[in-house]
Amino acid sequence: MTFLSGPLPRIIAHRGLAIEAPENTLLAFLRALNAGASHLETDVHVSADGVAVISHDPDLSRTVGRDVRVDQLTMAELRRVDLGHCQGYASLAEALDAFPEARFNIDIKDAGASLPAARAIRETRATDRVLITSVDEHRRRAAADALPGVASSASVRQVLPAILAAKLGLAPIARRVLRGLVAVQVPERRGFLRLVTARTVSVLHRAGVEVHVWTVNEPKQMTRLLDLGVDGLVTDRCDVLKALVASRK
Repeated sequence: MTFLSGPLPRIIAHRGLAIEAPENTLLAFLRALNAGASHLETDVHVSADGVAVISHDPDLSRTVGRDVRVDQLTMAELRRVDLGHCQGYASLAEALDAFPEARFNIDIKDAGASLPAARAIRETRATDRVLITSVDEHRRRAAADALPGVASSASVRQVLPAILAAKLGLAPIARRVLRGLVAVQVPERRGFLRLVTARTVSVLHRAGVEVHVWTVNEPKQMTRLLDLGVDGLVTDRCDVLKALVASRK
């Protein structure tokens, strides 16, 4: 099994399936897999004691209303935080170990998390079934360099020139920019600029990478993007996407 094995499209559950489950928890991941997700998208920060911890935000203000940062608490303290539904914060290693057959799309959220995330992936022997990504190239590269052969998607530094090359139909330039990467993960549009079109998808495919679009929750948008040939959708509603994909077949 590898991150890109299995049939298309990739049904990538954004922070799991947060229906009757807090986002980015073991319960949310379980619900996503049970609903038909092919991949789990999650985010990683680092605890005060250097453990890669699953959390989208750098602090606890949105999730539990506490004015404290993730990196100010130990992993043991984070596990005891009540996120609801008997869930606390989980470490990346715990999630990888809990779902040994699941593929994880891992977004490195701060520089301090790169090497702890790589260590957790290596210790759980999960390198083949994860993808490393980050908006920041230094964070992405630090984790990827520590995991030889790991799949990785483009950071902002590579996305912008790759999309420009794709819009101009210049597949060789896009291929050069994206050398060593397996995917481009982008929103459908950024402001007035539409990033995902039939042309950009086609050129990026010719450049040798998959195209994954985030975060797509409406069936009409899902259908439009699948019709353009995108390879995967990152969604809060993997249950809806799974049903739509099944109906298209």
